[in-house]
Amino acid sequence: MANSCLQLGGFLVSCLGWMGVVIATSTNEWVNMCKYGLNTCKKMDELEAKGPWAECVISTGLYHCVSLTQILDLPAYIQTTRALMITGSILGFVAVVMLLMSMPCISLGNEAQGSKNRRAVLGGVLVLIVGLCSLVSTVWFPIGAHQQEGLMSFGFSLYAGWIGTVFSLLGGSLLTCCSSDSPPRSFQDNNRFYYSKQGGGNAPCHLRH
Repeated sequence: MANSCLQLGGFLVSCLGWMGVVIATSTNEWVNMCKYGLNTCKKMDELEAKGPWAECVISTGLYHCVSLTQILDLPAYIQTTRALMITGSILGFVAVVMLLMSMPCISLGNEAQGSKNRRAVLGGVLVLIVGLCSLVSTVWFPIGAHQQEGLMSFGFSLYAGWIGTVFSLLGGSLLTCCSSDSPPRSFQDNNRFYYSKQGGGNAPCHLRH
């Protein structure tokens, strides 16, 4: 029972982590860039946001983005972030489907519990890979943007990626540690003796021959 609860908890946490990674991948407010100070740029309506896919201008009543289409001219940190986040999002979807089919409440024919446990462990490993992809991206991107653009602050997309990273690593760890097969308990009577009321010790019949 405890193992099933941990597996269900790991599944829910992994789903939240994957959703955070997807949100970070599909949005562009990873870092907010400013030439002066953040408050000054807000007052002057010169605050800019940058993500893996576009650079946006954020001002009062205006949100305009320019897509980053020059793939070969993009810095390495943007290209790497794109590749890792797309990979993490796809692997996360595969992992969620595998984990959903591994839940104790879902039965696929007469499938043995051992097969479901192995699939849950594989799903947990995929979730860990998702967390690692997001971890590298969400750490490298702000460092690269700061070196290229200068003064900046973090955007909500980056926070979503960090939350998704933590949840993915936590959920994947729970699934890989708590979904393994538990060895069956065996009871051996080979050395057990039975005694009569008179105090005489008699070995079982299978030990007399």
